[in-house]
Amino acid sequence: MNGLRHKVVVLGGGAAGMMAAGAAAEAGAKVILVEQNDRLGKKLAITGKGRCNVTNCCSAEEVLKNIPRNARFLYSALDAFSPEQAMAFFEAHGCPLKVERGNRVFPISDKSASVIGALEQYLRSGGVEVFRGKAIKLLTQEGTVCGVETSRGTISASRVILATGGRSYPLTGSDGSGYGLAQEVGHTIVPTWGSLVPLEEDGDYCARLQGLSLRNCAIKVKNQAGKTIYQDFGELLFTHFGLSGPVILSASAHGKPGDLHTVFIDLKPALDEQKLDLRILRDFEQYQNRTIEHALQDLYPRLLIPVMVERAGIPPETRANSVTRAQRRRLLELTKAFPVKIRGRRPVEEAIITAGGVSVREVNPKTMESKLVHGLYLAGEILDVDGYTGGFNLQIAWATGRAAGLAAARKEEEERP
Repeated sequence: MNGLRHKVVVLGGGAAGMMAAGAAAEAGAKVILVEQNDRLGKKLAITGKGRCNVTNCCSAEEVLKNIPRNARFLYSALDAFSPEQAMAFFEAHGCPLKVERGNRVFPISDKSASVIGALEQYLRSGGVEVFRGKAIKLLTQEGTVCGVETSRGTISASRVILATGGRSYPLTGSDGSGYGLAQEVGHTIVPTWGSLVPLEEDGDYCARLQGLSLRNCAIKVKNQAGKTIYQDFGELLFTHFGLSGPVILSASAHGKPGDLHTVFIDLKPALDEQKLDLRILRDFEQYQNRTIEHALQDLYPRLLIPVMVERAGIPPETRANSVTRAQRRRLLELTKAFPVKIRGRRPVEEAIITAGGVSVREVNPKTMESKLVHGLYLAGEILDVDGYTGGFNLQIAWATGRAAGLAAARKEEEERP
């Protein structure tokens, strides 16, 4: 490969990389895509449990509301390539889509292979060359990109798009190596950690409730100062180590590693305290001669009952007609705010995405070009932007990848003699 000059070189064959390569080729550039895996889209293949939540069927403004950090940086990219445009892109490239609960968009086939296939077709139509190898170093000269050193030789290039992903799911090739490449040429790396990841409990209540799924619950996450830093409504799952499920994954995007948090679960969000108290009184009257655990069988899932009774401080042999007003009050408060102390997140290797990354202050938000290195562009998860679960992170990848690809190709055209 020595001496062969390519107009645009894209590092990383994931969501952002494939979109960037295809967009650059569509704009008329000669493109080479460098990928270390034996196939493209390896991480895409496992997203959404293999179904691939392509985007969220909402406005660009709504996407921004679902990005907890540096959302304003994405304004231009999302304005230029909105969820509606992303959906139209995949439909046009042979991947019919459907919209499910929460406006989540999936391929009709329910297979991520359909999404990957559409992107591969996009690459082929633009004549993108796929080069199997691992990027080792960005080559620069007087503040300008001049090539890439790979595991299989050097590729000369005046335009490079860095789209190597984050640190989550390293077996897919998303091993964080791109951070080192960016740092070596002067970029600041905001400390990274796993986001959209389950939370570990400081205690054993969750382990006792392992396997219990709550479909309609509300949560509030409070920090050590008692301030609510996140709240949500939806599905939650108790596991042997703590909490998981959609609302917990999105909650994990808030706060930093080492912070102390407590998740308060409203087990009956449809009932205010007055209505809940009347409901408890009605059940106690119906089962007045039975034990407290039996009297709660209509109110809570079976696994939850002994934990609720214990945490409310009610002896399990207590008859329903003997429960005191104070005990009933504790049960009510626990129902509306079941506390789970969190000691930390699960490892980044289990995270869906990585928070942190290349500082967006050092990147042009319209073109994704580095403000430090002329001809270097960055896209996707390597940037310090991340969203909640629901298709928002892939939308970030599509929008930033497309912006980088088009900008890199246009710049080549402008500078062509």
